[in-house]
Amino acid sequence: MEGNAIRLRSLRKVFGRTEAVAGVELAISDGEFFSMLGPSGSGKTTVLRLIAGFETPTSGTVELDGKDVTRLAPFERDVHTVFQDYALFPHMSVEQNVAYGLKVQKVPKAERLRRAAEALESVRLSGFGKRRPSQLSGGQRQRVALARALVGRPRVLLLDEPLGALDLKLREQMQIELKELQREVGITFVFVTHDQDEALTMSDRIAVFQDGRIEQTGTPAEIYERPASPFVAGFVGTSNLLTGETAEQVVGKPGTFSVRPEKIRVLKESATGEDEPEHTAAKGSVAEVVYLGDTTRFLVDLDAGGRLTAVQQNLETSSEDVAAFRGSRVRLQWHHRHNFRVEEAP
Repeated sequence: MEGNAIRLRSLRKVFGRTEAVAGVELAISDGEFFSMLGPSGSGKTTVLRLIAGFETPTSGTVELDGKDVTRLAPFERDVHTVFQDYALFPHMSVEQNVAYGLKVQKVPKAERLRRAAEALESVRLSGFGKRRPSQLSGGQRQRVALARALVGRPRVLLLDEPLGALDLKLREQMQIELKELQREVGITFVFVTHDQDEALTMSDRIAVFQDGRIEQTGTPAEIYERPASPFVAGFVGTSNLLTGETAEQVVGKPGTFSVRPEKIRVLKESATGEDEPEHTAAKGSVAEVVYLGDTTRFLVDLDAGGRLTAVQQNLETSSEDVAAFRGSRVRLQWHHRHNFRVEEAP
């Protein structure tokens, strides 16, 4: 990836007394699949609308390919937006929907049809051109919306929670298809979502938003393994936070530390063998056991105070086996490197 497709400088947006976007600085590279992740009201969708030109910033600038487009109208920007509701014309065929923007631009009919066919082929919908949107599944309609966005060959594709209306299985399938499509077409995708798994699955990099600000930007592995704040640790996946006296007793030093549940081994307290020197250990009682089929989640009340969640794969166990752990005494163990400091000690 070379150069920046998008550059945001000191971007602010105020609605009345609410600062929806609070001085965001961000650079997104050419050809990158970039996700903006955060809870509802965190500012991510407003930033997307500022990039698209649907909103004008209170202050700051939006640059596309090095050009300041802050005051340009949406149609003057080399971007296209795909929304959650698809916004397809029900009275038009799939082919007509895809080619509509080219028709508005007065592209000759033969070229419109050729490019529409190419776009449909790119989203694996060859042969669907004569159908109406009502004759398609939710996933197929989403792919038509993508083809319509791609047919104009934009430099940047903005996607505003485009998979939110799909059921879980189809959403997971579309996540893989979207990432494959982005690799094939090679353009910059900017994806807005509140779904952590979605962002981790598809993204080259992720910006985590809270209260109009970016808490952390990094690769999925950086965001998940090395969260920069307690908010990121708690929002992206499931994380345990060790703080105060509990942290001092368990980790051996003050501060706030994150440890992911899947890093923790659950051993019976009576199990033979001592804790290894490079491992952190804590004893406690199992308050609850949640059997999830492929994994089991253990909620353990620590003797040192607080509660940790541990997850282990069910390699050779059944629901009856793991249920026997409820109320039992256990020893939790994990490697020191999985104690990640997310907040400096005062």
